[in-house]
Formats: sequence, C-alpha cells, structure tokens
Amino acid sequence: MTGDDPDGWVRTSRDGAVLTVTLDRPDQLNAQTPATWSALARLGSSLEDDVRVVVVRGSGRSFSAGLDRSLFSPRPGVTGGLGELGRLATDEADARIEGYQAGFRWLRSPGIVSIAAVQGHAIGAGAQLALACDLRVLSEDAQLRLPEATLGLVPDLTGTSNLVELVGYSRALEICLTGRAVGAAEARAMGLANVVVPPAELDGTVADLAAALCAPPVDASRATAALVRSAVRNTPETQDAAERAAQVQRLRALVGGA
Repeated sequence: MTGDDPDGWVRTSRDGAVLTVTLDRPDQLNAQTPATWSALARLGSSLEDDVRVVVVRGSGRSFSAGLDRSLFSPRPGVTGGLGELGRLATDEADARIEGYQAGFRWLRSPGIVSIAAVQGHAIGAGAQLALACDLRVLSEDAQLRLPEATLGLVPDLTGTSNLVELVGYSRALEICLTGRAVGAAEARAMGLANVVVPPAELDGTVADLAAALCAPPVDASRATAALVRSAVRNTPETQDAAERAAQVQRLRALVGGA
C-alpha cells in the first residue's frame, strides 16, 4: 500500500471535557487502514480520565467509505491487505483482527459517551465505526452500508453485536446479508440514528448534544451510563440489583458518606 500514514490519518482536538477524533483523509473519503485502527486503539488506551464525551467524525463530504481499496488485493505483498491476512496462521490472524477491533470497542468504555457525527457515506468499516459509538447524529445525506457479505467477507470490527443491540436480530440480519444502503430517515426510524439534521446543522447539533451530556455531575452521569449499558444484557433481577447498588453509592456520596 502506498501513502501510508503512521498516524492512520487520525487527528484529535480537545475542548474541555469533549475530545473530537477526526478521520482526516478527505481525498479518499476517509478510507481506513490498519494504521487507522491502531491509531484509534492508542487513543482509547491513553484516554485521560477527565474526558467525558468523544465525538468521532470524518473530514470532507463523507464520514468514511470503509476499507482502503488497496487492501482488497489478494496479493500477499500488500501490507495489511486481505491477501496477507488470509495467509496467516489461524491464531495469528485471529490476534491481528482482535487488535483491529480494539480501535472500535473502546468507544463504549466506562466513563465516556461517544457520538458519531455522520455525513455522506458510512460504508463497511465506516458504518461499523459509527455503530461502535453510543450515539449517532446523521446529516440528511448520510447513508450506512455493511456490504461485507456481498464481497465474500463478514463484518468483523464489532459491527454485528452493536447492530443487533440497536435494531434487533431480524433487521440486522437483513441489513448485513443484503448489504443495502440505509438512508438517514430510515436510520432514524429504526433507531440507528438519534437525530437527523440538515448538513449545515450537523456540527452545531453535535456540539449541543455534547454539552448536554457534560451537564450532569460527572459521577452520576457515569454511573447512569453504566446502568443503561448493563441493562442491555442483564436479567431484570440483576439489573434491579445493579440499580440499588449504584443508588446507594450515589446517596452516600451526596450525604458525605454518612
């Protein structure tokens, strides 16, 4: 692959408790490479404790068009390409993909809320990056696609669990197997998008949402987010117990540990 960037074309900026992570390769519609995923994983492992909101966005007219086209080559000489990956021993290939997934999974880490600001195309790895976030704000021109199965592959960047969690089994199965585009209005209707806005309003809407997420006291906010996340998989009884335990901690904090 030519033109590789050790930083994966990822840049960051900080505004108080809000960290913005930007895929910055607009001439290639923010196509991703293993270097992109390594850069994202490093961000997750070095996240400062006072960061409360992470905004993920793409520069230019698209969020991310997915995997860099050069990586689809079956030839073994393309570094990070599918041909190279397919020739690795099974345990080595598994470990390599697990490392790639680390660039996505941290976006639901305890302590932060992540927002994907999506305009234009979010395809394949781009769609999975948007799905990895807690919340999604879409512009009216946004389209999400998971075409991996139509290419003889599978979504492997944490996309399947996140998609099923958001839209349910049958809808997720249909989206993954057909590889069709899901437009912004449909994404809003099925729960993939929290809000859909005109392109000119995307930045302002995301900024307002980030400010609202930072407004509650940090400990209460983080405890509530942890409860909501655990509710997805807990039994009602387990979740009730988790709520009780969390509330006791908050009450004790409010009265000074009395």
